[in-house]
Amino acid sequence: MRARLKAMAQVGWRLAKAVVGRDVSHHADVKLPTEWYGSAYGGWVVYTRRISSRSIVYSCGVGEDASFDLALISRFGVTIHAFDPTPKAVDWVSAQDLPSSFKFHQLGIADFDGTAAFNAPPRPKDASYTLVKGRGNAAFAVQADVRRLSTIMDQFGHDHIDLLKVDVEGAEYGVIEDLISTELDVRQLLVEFHHGFETIGVEETYTAVARLRGRGYGLFHVSPRGQEYSFVHKDHI
Repeated sequence: MRARLKAMAQVGWRLAKAVVGRDVSHHADVKLPTEWYGSAYGGWVVYTRRISSRSIVYSCGVGEDASFDLALISRFGVTIHAFDPTPKAVDWVSAQDLPSSFKFHQLGIADFDGTAAFNAPPRPKDASYTLVKGRGNAAFAVQADVRRLSTIMDQFGHDHIDLLKVDVEGAEYGVIEDLISTELDVRQLLVEFHHGFETIGVEETYTAVARLRGRGYGLFHVSPRGQEYSFVHKDHI
């Protein structure tokens, strides 16, 4: 009951902020049976009827929490391709006893192929680096390789992605636009939007959601804090 009241309070506070243009307000437009996978911090709501051990799953952004990936592996026996080139993620993954079906790649996901500067977290205890200029600690930025989704899919020989999780600290807007423009066959998309960053306006999230809906994606879940969104392409319900 306490968790439900907290969630309701979060939604109410966000709606108030949305009225004055400081937050976004979206509602699910597709009703589906869903399940939660992962920890309270790193979990996601998933539509699972099309997920099996043969599914192609990409998890972009690991940080120091692979609970979502491990829960999917445990439930479905699926192989997870996980991507994160940042130092804390690399160190954390190296220290874990992870199953062979968790395949970790020291690559970032972006809307271009090459090398990029990832700004360090503003607080040493945090794990999330970012490509967003003006965010984080640029004095301790690290250079790392990034790839477009289409490039990675070609390299792996994948013609579609059954489930794509994108938690890339503000780079999601470019990734989504690239995904749409290249007409990739991504069947379910879980994305954390970062319109709370000072350098990212709420209009960027409104535009991204509108673009996804215009390409046939239905929104089936928004988290109480209004940043984690779950979409499924209507051809794959």
